[in-house]
Amino acid sequence: MLPESPRVRALAAGLVSVVVAVGAGLAVDGRLDRHWGLRGLTLVLALGCAALLLGDQQRRLRQIVTAVGLAMFGVIIPVTQTAWSEPPEIDFALQVATAAERAAAEDARSTVTVADVKAAAEARGGAVGSLTTERNPQVRGADEYPLIVRPNKTQGRPWACLTFKGAAAEIRPC
Repeated sequence: MLPESPRVRALAAGLVSVVVAVGAGLAVDGRLDRHWGLRGLTLVLALGCAALLLGDQQRRLRQIVTAVGLAMFGVIIPVTQTAWSEPPEIDFALQVATAAERAAAEDARSTVTVADVKAAAEARGGAVGSLTTERNPQVRGADEYPLIVRPNKTQGRPWACLTFKGAAAEIRPC
């Protein structure tokens, strides 16, 4: 049941956009880049659409266009950004980072070593470092941070970059 007043509907849509934008941003694992800049831009565009919806109630076509813009910038883009933030290789890197942190904590160390990450990746069937090929015979990303973490040891791609700063993991696509 929608409110009768168009102004109340526009304000409610703007409020829903803010809640969705903040909720979707916080739903992403803190070790990943949450893309706050892009999320802020889509929120500003959604609020702009809500303001247009609030201000102009005369033209039906403008109402439809601003409502579609509000749906796109206020709901669809923030939700898909959140859903796409953890592809399988990023999810694998998060699991490896958690296991490496656990291994360092069990050994009473405050830092996570490259060996901890390699052991965690290999225990899950993955590998650390780029795959050697004829074109690229040298392994990269296997000896120092940022490490290249691959979910499948026989495939070169997809991969993610994993860095530890003290005991805090940072994961990003690379």
